[in-house]
Amino acid sequence: MERHPLRLFVYVTLIPLLLAGVSRAQSRPNIVFIMADDLGWRDVGYEGAAFFETPNIDRLSREGMRFTAAYSGGPNCSPTRACLMTGMYTPRHHIYTPGGLSKGDPRYMRLLVPARDREDAKLIELAAAQFPITNTLDPSFTCIPEVLKTAGYTSARFGKWHLENDTQGFDVSSADGIGGPHGKHYGEPKVTEQLTERAMQFLEENQAGPFFLYVPYWDVHTPLRGREDLVEKYRSKLQSLPESERGRFNPVYAAMIEAVDTGVGRIVEKVDELGIAENTLIVFISDNGGTVSSQLAPLRGMKGSLYEAGIRVPACMRWTGRIEPGSLCETPITSVDFLPTFAAMAGAELPTRQPVDGTDLSPLLSGEEIEDRSIFWHYPLYLEGKGLTFDTPDGGTYSWRGFPSTAMRRGDWKLIEFHEDNTIALYNLADDPAETTNVAEVYPDIAEQLRSELDTWQDDTQAPIPSTPNPECILEPLTGVVSERDVAPSAAMGIMVGEVTDNSANAQVRLTRVDHPYHREVLGTAGVVEFMLSRKGGSDAEPQTTIVEATAEHDFIARATFTGLESGHEYHCKTRIGRTKEALQPGPEA
Repeated sequence: MERHPLRLFVYVTLIPLLLAGVSRAQSRPNIVFIMADDLGWRDVGYEGAAFFETPNIDRLSREGMRFTAAYSGGPNCSPTRACLMTGMYTPRHHIYTPGGLSKGDPRYMRLLVPARDREDAKLIELAAAQFPITNTLDPSFTCIPEVLKTAGYTSARFGKWHLENDTQGFDVSSADGIGGPHGKHYGEPKVTEQLTERAMQFLEENQAGPFFLYVPYWDVHTPLRGREDLVEKYRSKLQSLPESERGRFNPVYAAMIEAVDTGVGRIVEKVDELGIAENTLIVFISDNGGTVSSQLAPLRGMKGSLYEAGIRVPACMRWTGRIEPGSLCETPITSVDFLPTFAAMAGAELPTRQPVDGTDLSPLLSGEEIEDRSIFWHYPLYLEGKGLTFDTPDGGTYSWRGFPSTAMRRGDWKLIEFHEDNTIALYNLADDPAETTNVAEVYPDIAEQLRSELDTWQDDTQAPIPSTPNPECILEPLTGVVSERDVAPSAAMGIMVGEVTDNSANAQVRLTRVDHPYHREVLGTAGVVEFMLSRKGGSDAEPQTTIVEATAEHDFIARATFTGLESGHEYHCKTRIGRTKEALQPGPEA
């Protein structure tokens, strides 16, 4: 009998301890992070996809929160993944492209930067010395799995790593769901299913939690190859569209999207089946903007570009009982935010070996606000592809979709700095999400404020700014880039008047500071010039007057021809310049 009170005492004291352990485990949510590769912002149903089918991703957004201003950390895959894992912007981890080099013809690179297709050994060495760049994530950086491990998490990665050696704390890693952590599996439909199966197995084995499950699918990256039954489904669907619409959609790409969507659905269903939805945050996102098969409109650019279509991505999150179903977040978020967010949720300490650039997004998930801040992108290299098109000396054209530039967004404002000529473009994304109108001249104070902040950020992160001219470049020197602020009438370079020949003379005014218009922010019509020619020593009462427009096709030069002149006399030419005929101001004269 005397042993019973002792036994009762043991039971009574153990119960609160056990309850405390359960409470602590439940306070650390499981995290499932699913990432598609190259999925465009509007390639999901909830963002308006007209042909592609994503019922499971759409369901996830309905049951949770969708983010209309979610951004990747870089314009392509590797930098985004490095930003995600480390919580740092690209200048800190030095990863800008998968191969660590510019892609394209070095003869059209005005700045000397590392390039894949360069052959001159001395230039290769000189370019490599311009600034630090790598395609391997430094193992000294503390990454998400390592942060969460301090809070008792088990972590797994099934899918694409793309940061070379995987030594960043995952307990288990597989590139294809079956084998080891390394390998490339683009265009392999079966791998998408294997990754999903392995993720579901991990959920079964670790349902007690807490866990971090990272599923970066290889799809929908090229080469485009889909399951044949799905491809046939979308081929048939394509034939049901008006013939004029069929060229907009790729049935193979659509099949790959459905495969990813099916994988998302199966993983979410497994979470629900295991009864852990109320303690599991599920994130779906893409690693960068879409490619030529995506529905890019109305956004400008594509993967590889710092314009919106290159970096804005679809994103949604679900946490049953914590995130209000059907909620919407318009606050800009980016890849570097996830490490501090997950650390805060897990009660883990932030890394001490590196700065953390991101912000804890937890308040947003509860419908609260976070402190106003800017987000940044830096891309010091070149990437060939559809985008910035210019003339080449042989009479052809060439295009860059990515070129040395830095960008930032604060609120509705977005600023891009172009490093080839140190010019900027300012866009109001609320009014102009397609980035069609550079308003830097309209809002000079905002442009100056943002550029100052951008300069400070570049200094703080030691962002490498290319500045050395490329000796291989065969393009004529570029002294500026044509933009709306450059073609303002106030930018007139002066007037040129030719000698009187055969009783006629030509006069011209250039409305841009540049010698070579570059096809970036070209407006078509730069402004209006009124030429007034009168004979010196004669009457100015009725001078000859002609009004012409300066157009892109003529290098933004307004040209006028005067006839009926008298040989042996000198003439005086005055100008008035404005954006329209109704707003003319005095211009240069000769």
